[in-house]
Amino acid sequence: MENAIEVRDLVLRYRILNKMSIRSSLLKLKKSKTEIFEAIQGISFNVEKGQIMGIVGKNGSGKSTLLKTLSGIFSPDEGTVDLHGHSVSLLSIGVGFQKDLTGRENIFLSGMLLGFSEQQVAALVDEIIEFSELGKFIDRPVRTYSSGMYSKLAFSITSTLKTDIMLIDEVLSVGDAKFKKKSYAKMKELISDKERTVIIVSHNSDTIRKLCDSVLWMHEGKIKMQGDPQEVMQAYEEFMS
Repeated sequence: MENAIEVRDLVLRYRILNKMSIRSSLLKLKKSKTEIFEAIQGISFNVEKGQIMGIVGKNGSGKSTLLKTLSGIFSPDEGTVDLHGHSVSLLSIGVGFQKDLTGRENIFLSGMLLGFSEQQVAALVDEIIEFSELGKFIDRPVRTYSSGMYSKLAFSITSTLKTDIMLIDEVLSVGDAKFKKKSYAKMKELISDKERTVIIVSHNSDTIRKLCDSVLWMHEGKIKMQGDPQEVMQAYEEFMS
């Protein structure tokens, strides 16, 4: 089977500035010391083309960091990520929008960042706006949006401007009940395409069990277990309880 994603010996580190008051730093005239935190610690895995893989793990285990590295937002400190030339989009709350631009302007910006031409985005903009249910808010700055509205716009863009690889970070859990139901149905439709590869990060066990055909369990920056959704989720839930 052909791989869509190959990750080898991936390491990603954060540099954390130790707290120091402005006054004390001016008096000492020293640079603030930095602490290194290794968020991802040398992991390797493959995702086959057309596969739907779930990623689970407690908060701080490196799940969202991994998605941002796969999407190219973060660069690895060590190791490699090979997407074999496939286009990729990240669906995550708080990522990718310019807050002072309107929703409509962000649709065009997001589309072009995903590699679509202005004409391609223009052909789909009405469909995106209709799905988002934002109405007149589409022409207001994104900084005025609630988290639910932000979620609706992000989901509408990514689910309409389809890429080969979709990375989804907890976005299905945000929004009102009606939109959640609609987005879940849309997601099932999108991932039923055997050419599309999907990675879903979620704390919702039912979502992972129903949608995914493989699960990767991350713990403190490492892979603790990977394989069949039922087996991995059972082990994960027992561990968490």
